[in-house]
Amino acid sequence: MSQQPPQIPFHDFIAVFPVIELPVTLTDESIHLFNQNNKPFSGLMIEQYLNPLEAESVDEFTEFVPCFSIPETYDFHAIVYWKGGLMNHQYILATFSKKAELIDKKVIAGTFSDAQMLITSVATIDADWEILIVSGKQPAQEKFNFDASKSTRQQLEILPEGRIVNI
Repeated sequence: MSQQPPQIPFHDFIAVFPVIELPVTLTDESIHLFNQNNKPFSGLMIEQYLNPLEAESVDEFTEFVPCFSIPETYDFHAIVYWKGGLMNHQYILATFSKKAELIDKKVIAGTFSDAQMLITSVATIDADWEILIVSGKQPAQEKFNFDASKSTRQQLEILPEGRIVNI
């Protein structure tokens, strides 16, 4: 008879994400503050809550860091975590019902490189739960040759029921 691994209650998982004051801007450098100031995920938390969300792109080198929880989401939980892999670092916004069911999930910032292009996105989440994402790309070999005129903008919003939509 095999024994079930211990389960971590959902409220313990959510408690790892400190509630922060908005607005907040997420850049590549922001991860250092979250890494220093936040309690790390346990291996069991990653296995139970994050791996199911990221199943197709998780390997033994993938790292996860809890970033924060969005304040005053009374009917749902909204969290941001960082996922780091080879040539791919992402800030991910995920919303969950009070019953621990995933409502929605979106990558909102980070850096990705396929060895040809380097794509970097920065996100700002404001107090109204609107998210402005600015992305730029440049050839990977041309460091410090960023052309701001080729940047793109995207706006998202977290709705009162927890869905994340383009606006």
